[in-house]
Amino acid sequence: MKQFLFPAIFYKEDDKYIVLFPDLNITTEAETAEEAFLFAKDSLKVYCSYSEKFDLELETPSTFEKVQSQNPNNLCMLIDCFVMPNGIRI
Repeated sequence: MKQFLFPAIFYKEDDKYIVLFPDLNITTEAETAEEAFLFAKDSLKVYCSYSEKFDLELETPSTFEKVQSQNPNNLCMLIDCFVMPNGIRI
């Protein structure tokens, strides 16, 4: 099993929460902060599983401090996921 850990930026826009993984250029959105967090974890897992399955290179994650300093007005979090070999999800 392989662990991936990437910083994510949470934005509140109108009536929804948007999550961006700047290193991977993937986003997700939800109606609540809790859903946004869960959707972010799932999006990261799908992305990393696909990358593992097809042997694609992933960007090296930026440091949390760098992402946070570039986005001082937004919530930044580290999001992780675990992926089985060959992209099998658990």
